[in-house]
Amino acid sequence: MKKVITLLFLVSFGFTQAQQAFKGKGDVKVNVGANIQDGGSGVQGSVDFGLGENFSFGFVANYLLGVDNFNGFYHNNPTPYSDYKPDFSDRFDAKARISANLSSVIGVDQLDVYPGLSLGLHNFGGHVGGRYFFTDGFGVFTELGFPIAKYGSNNGVFDHLNNQFTFSLGASFNL
Repeated sequence: MKKVITLLFLVSFGFTQAQQAFKGKGDVKVNVGANIQDGGSGVQGSVDFGLGENFSFGFVANYLLGVDNFNGFYHNNPTPYSDYKPDFSDRFDAKARISANLSSVIGVDQLDVYPGLSLGLHNFGGHVGGRYFFTDGFGVFTELGFPIAKYGSNNGVFDHLNNQFTFSLGASFNL
């Protein structure tokens, strides 16, 4: 029973002491977390710079650490692949992005919901994310990313990496 009461106290304290998630022009947010997608998982880092009350631009990069090696035939190629590993260019992606920060629109200062568009090494895409700040400098984030237009012919064994639906979550910091 003591554990339940302690947990409820901590959760209620976190919500009552929560801070504003997006302040507007001059605001800088940094996200660091895990990136999860089909065929691989890794780390993601992003930074967003506030340009106005509800608008920001930024950069995001991710690197896939755990990628399944490929064995077998691909695209009717008569030569089989045996334990084929992805290159650095298959594992890494970097994007520039813009976001609409909606915390003031939805009326919840501690929660920043941010849809936006991104232009990266592998595709032109979109993202929808959310940040919740427990203190002035620390919070959590989650983000969904998706391609709108993919580059290239998509004929390579690992072209799907960083070129598909992604899910990210982790810590957010206010600088």
